[in-house]
Amino acid sequence: MNKRAWLGGVLGAVLLLAPAAMAFPLPPGAAAPPAPAVPWGEVPALQGGAPWTIVVLLTALTLLPALLLAMTPFVRLLVIFHFLRQALGTQSIPTNQTLIGLALFLTWFLMAPVGTAVYQTSLVPLQNGSIDAITAVERGARPVRDFMLKYAREKDLALFVELAHEPRPRGPADLSMRVVVPAYMISELKAGFQIGAVLFIPFLVIDMAVASITTSVGMMQLPPVVISTPLKILVFVMADGWHLLVGSIMKSFY
Repeated sequence: MNKRAWLGGVLGAVLLLAPAAMAFPLPPGAAAPPAPAVPWGEVPALQGGAPWTIVVLLTALTLLPALLLAMTPFVRLLVIFHFLRQALGTQSIPTNQTLIGLALFLTWFLMAPVGTAVYQTSLVPLQNGSIDAITAVERGARPVRDFMLKYAREKDLALFVELAHEPRPRGPADLSMRVVVPAYMISELKAGFQIGAVLFIPFLVIDMAVASITTSVGMMQLPPVVISTPLKILVFVMADGWHLLVGSIMKSFY
């Protein structure tokens, strides 16, 4: 018998005898070890259930990315910044992280009054115990819905009312969030594409002018983008483009 077979036999014997050794009874007179005490008093969730505030907070954190994209100006801002980068001809400058960060802070600036209204009408009464969680959600949805209705087109609202097979509403307050949210998203995408198309026009003129000049001079081997990109950046910087663009976008929400 070689050494490997001998070690395998010893290991097999140990594995077979271990359950039997663990099943041996204790000697007479020996007391069984006490079971570890579970500190039930230190686990309030097992006694009375998780508080409603924690449930609402965890649910809000889970749905936060979808809410940010669907119910705020974040999509419009990000689309405009993407069009601006394409118009300038800088494929990766500013970086995606920079544009997303700028869009997030501008979104927070625009949605601060709405968040304050939600906090005062929904969260404060919920914390005081004067309303339940369902009523708090209904109250908190009103300022957000009013904000979206301000920028949603009637054409888009009518489309989703028809698709949802809902009765014709008597006023904006009768529209459900099922109709308002997708209509607002489509309206924001349309607004973002419109502003992006307007941004492309002056930079497109620069590209066409540079291309015509380089072609007439006979510089066929030099790509026009090599000359037009620095010119577009120079014009954008001299016109204080970021100030004008961000100021125009923010004023469109007031």
